[in-house]
Amino acid sequence: MTGMSLALRDVVLSYGGAAVVDRLDLDVAPGEILVLTGPSGCGKSTVLRALAGLLPPDRGEVLGDGDRVTTTSRDRAMVFQDNALLPWRTVQSNVELALKLAGRPRQGRREEALRWIADVGLTGFEKYLPKSLSGGMRQRVQLARGLAGAPRAVMMDEPFGALDAQTRATMQHLLIDTWRAHPTTVVFVTHDVDEALLIGDRIAVLGRAGQPLRALLDVPSPRDTSVTRAAMRAEVIAALDHSESVS
Repeated sequence: MTGMSLALRDVVLSYGGAAVVDRLDLDVAPGEILVLTGPSGCGKSTVLRALAGLLPPDRGEVLGDGDRVTTTSRDRAMVFQDNALLPWRTVQSNVELALKLAGRPRQGRREEALRWIADVGLTGFEKYLPKSLSGGMRQRVQLARGLAGAPRAVMMDEPFGALDAQTRATMQHLLIDTWRAHPTTVVFVTHDVDEALLIGDRIAVLGRAGQPLRALLDVPSPRDTSVTRAAMRAEVIAALDHSESVS
């Protein structure tokens, strides 16, 4: 599995009849984690929907590997904050469904699903229904299901936003570890600056009022030095403050 390049070219996007993204140009490199952040209402989730093929642009082009995105594809998956697990299916069955939709042969689906379940730390919970799992565990299942079909790009819309701090930190590190083991392109939406700095290779700060892309920042590696983290945090917050002030 190799990551997909994604691009938006002079894109205008509307939601609920109003334009929320105006003339956005943005590139996502194959295999990187690009974090989208910005003030509420600036169109972060709308951009994800366009990249996933769920929302056609009013103007401009959305591209995947240079080809125009016109509909959904098994190569581009979505992971939502409110898990979209099928409540009547077990953990294993939910993951196996993703494999089926990805065209995996029936023989071998069970074993592959069990490997994904193990990768997200849920061995022993294969036969549980979603209602019997905690929020963090359901997000683990959704992560496994989202990646099991070997998509080349995954759009994640604040997937950990509803979790408590400890569970959220666990899921952040699990995402990074899983992404390293199964490389793909990730576009991740968050309001949390520290989460953006931990997860992202780059951070795109979206704005409004004619400034759809306020800043595009590279996150230096290693990211865990206090000096690097403090300097980057200040830079992101400054870009966010400017986005709010011009809105």
